[in-house]
Amino acid sequence: MAPRHVRGHLPRRQRLIGVWLLVSGLAFFSGALLALWLDAELAPVGLQRAALWVGSLGGGVLIMLLGLVLERRLFTPLRHLQVQMARLAANPDARDDYPPEGWLRGLGPDLARLREGWRQDRQQLATAHTDGARGAARIRLELESLLQVLETPLLLCDQHRRILLFNHAAETLFDGHPGLGLGKRLEGLIGVASLQDAMARLPDDGAPRELLLPCDERWLRCLLKRVPQSQGETLITLTDTTASLTDESHTRAALGELLPALRRHGAGLASAAETLARLDADQGATDSHPLRARITSAIDEESRALTAELERLGQRIDDLQQQGERLVPLWSNDLWQSLNERLDHLPALPRVTPIGMPAWFKGDAPALLPLLEALLERLHHTTGHHALEVEMCLGNKRVYLDLIWRGSPLPQRTLAEWHAQRLESLPLAPSIGELLQQHGSDAWSLADADGEHARLRLPLPAVERVGAPAAQKSPRPEFHDFGIADLPPPDAELAACSLRALEIVAFDTETTGLELRRGDTVISLGACRVVNTRLLADDTFDVRVDPGRPIPPASTVIHGLRDADVAGAPPLHVVLPRFRRYVGEAVLLAHNAAFDLLAIQPPGAGVDFQLPVLDTLLLSRALDPGLDGHDLDSLASRFALSVPEGARHTALGDARLTAELWLALLPRLEARGVITLQDALTLQAGAFDREDASA
Repeated sequence: MAPRHVRGHLPRRQRLIGVWLLVSGLAFFSGALLALWLDAELAPVGLQRAALWVGSLGGGVLIMLLGLVLERRLFTPLRHLQVQMARLAANPDARDDYPPEGWLRGLGPDLARLREGWRQDRQQLATAHTDGARGAARIRLELESLLQVLETPLLLCDQHRRILLFNHAAETLFDGHPGLGLGKRLEGLIGVASLQDAMARLPDDGAPRELLLPCDERWLRCLLKRVPQSQGETLITLTDTTASLTDESHTRAALGELLPALRRHGAGLASAAETLARLDADQGATDSHPLRARITSAIDEESRALTAELERLGQRIDDLQQQGERLVPLWSNDLWQSLNERLDHLPALPRVTPIGMPAWFKGDAPALLPLLEALLERLHHTTGHHALEVEMCLGNKRVYLDLIWRGSPLPQRTLAEWHAQRLESLPLAPSIGELLQQHGSDAWSLADADGEHARLRLPLPAVERVGAPAAQKSPRPEFHDFGIADLPPPDAELAACSLRALEIVAFDTETTGLELRRGDTVISLGACRVVNTRLLADDTFDVRVDPGRPIPPASTVIHGLRDADVAGAPPLHVVLPRFRRYVGEAVLLAHNAAFDLLAIQPPGAGVDFQLPVLDTLLLSRALDPGLDGHDLDSLASRFALSVPEGARHTALGDARLTAELWLALLPRLEARGVITLQDALTLQAGAFDREDASA
């Protein structure tokens, strides 16, 4: 919440009006004194006296009238023309609510012709580009559709390891990671030196290289490919192998522990059998010989031990099979929906109606769907029912998938016959029993407690996960920007960098009050990112802050935040490091930045924001020194910027508005030769007033 702009002196228009009133007053007062002196000296009468007073006061009146005429016929039209030209420079389609008036009225047709010609040129240029852009747009839509449904996380980086593209799967994999974003460096996301070394050594023919890299507490399998015939772009596909590696290592270790015991028992059996064979060859050996009894006992003991170890080995092999990548977490409602979609093409089979609470479980969906379809077909032919219900019941470390019908349970003999049925639609035509075994499952039938219904129950592996899956994010307008690859290298001199090539973070704060040096502090911090002159829709930072003190009612009137709204929010010393990681190496942008910079750098914060800062208030004042109103509301109205309802005086809403204002000012800066960051910093420095930083 930045304070209103207050200058130590009147703006130029007010000073001009003051000078005009002063000169008029002095002329009128001097004329009055002259008239009084002449009236006393000459003592005129009648018309001579009236002429004397009119002549003496006429100068002041004439100056007053001349000022009024100039203000109405020249100065006001000039100010309106300046506003309209500023709008046209920012947007040729801006509304025309300041037509030329007064002595400038004759410019109306010429200005309208210039505007119309400008619009026609833009329309013709757009039409000329349409045919060429149509094919590119189609390819882009296909790319976007493919990336949205692709379940493999992928990143595309340029030769400077800046992220040009990422998909929703990558966003899910790195959920909440501040290093994921267009234009950000790959090192901020996966800071592993071996990855950077592998990218530098990739062959240009597109041959892949595979790495297993640690990332936080996970292991990622990375497949790297150089994009052929590109400017050094690299495609990275990622797979989280943490769970599979852990499970596989545990199972391999257990199998390794079983192998020596099996070898030991096998050697014991072989030795006992050899001794028994030699004993049989001895003519004096009989069935009652003590050695034969001991050998028989040893063989029996080793056989039992070997049997037990073989059972353990079989269990470990089953575990290894169940821990394979084919058994993945599934949400039961998704399974029922997919099953009914398959049944829609089979009108002879009944649909299923889910009941009870949905649950997570592990399964091989491509195998489960044909399995359930076959079981439903068997149930339909056996029971004759067209109405079947399905339910997921939670058990002890298992989830029970139940098919429910009205009637009696099925005999075990019938289920045994079903186990032998083969599913020809699946590769190698496995049987129902084999698919159940793959899931570590079986099938049995039982009666419900109501005595009217029966169930076919299939136990499946459970998942340590609760709650429905997160809602699918809506497709975002920005998940790729290939123009980033054309930007200067990240280590180029920042001051000489083009304004259009800057990565900018616009931010704003809401505070408990305006006296930051007297205890007021931040209660909300919002920011958004501009990359390649594009305001990214979803790349935002929006956090409320616990100020550790009550919010005054006078401040609540402005931003609407109350004590209850920030209760439980993190304190400022926790939020600031997160915000600094979000900013990265971008240039900061704010409106009246002196106030907001003071807000995010309280004494003892320990967070470094020594970055270049652009201030839209100072830039607007430098561009239009003769215009009044450089506050955010006035500039939003001047440049016809949209402000969503309820967004004004919120940290994120004002940050977005500041970013849009920057994009509106950018063409006007370029028209005045302000091309680089250093040019913009120099321009705004000339418009800085120390009172702007007061708080």
